Amino acid sequence: MLKFGYARVSSMDQNLDRQRSSLKEVGCEVIYEEKVSGATTDRPVLHDLLSKVSEGDVVVVHSLDRISRSTVDLLQLVDHLKGQGVALCSIKDSWFDMTDENPFSGFLLTVMSGLSEYERKMIRMRQQEGIKQAKIKGKFKGRVKKYTVEHPGMNHAIELYEKGDKTVKEICAITKVSRSSFYREVKKREEQQYISGEKRRI
Repeated sequence: MLKFGYARVSSMDQNLDRQRSSLKEVGCEVIYEEKVSGATTDRPVLHDLLSKVSEGDVVVVHSLDRISRSTVDLLQLVDHLKGQGVALCSIKDSWFDMTDENPFSGFLLTVMSGLSEYERKMIRMRQQEGIKQAKIKGKFKGRVKKYTVEHPGMNHAIELYEKGDKTVKEICAITKVSRSSFYREVKKREEQQYISGEKRRI
């Protein structure tokens, strides 16, 4: 079993001395240090640490905000470490200790997980209510359609398709129309022409 330390500051001009010192005091044998904003998901040193730990190891941080960006991020990290049989604990947040020494942490993580899910549901509910109210007021437009019947690129693509001497790949390259959008438009126009009694292939 190894005890790994992880220390992080948000910018290059900050120093890691305090975190480094506290991690050494609790017996961390290897300390990984990183200078990167906690807001970013790109934390290469942390990812390197997570690839090195194995079952029975412990990861120690000075405080939880050094290793996680949010409650959701922390819960995902905990699940990942649990899957490897690795414990995580925080010096400053003494309540948080995934080792057998503090079973209370499991209860608190369960509560945090429930609150996080509740928060996500409330956000979705507010979004749905906002859309509903916008529709009532006539302000909700839905997804903006990129291609309309007047769109020159799409019309040119259809013209080239009607001529039949170019592949779809060539047509999309010439007109800068995405292949998926082109296929949707072709299908729509074929259906419209079929309904109107015109069966001409486009």
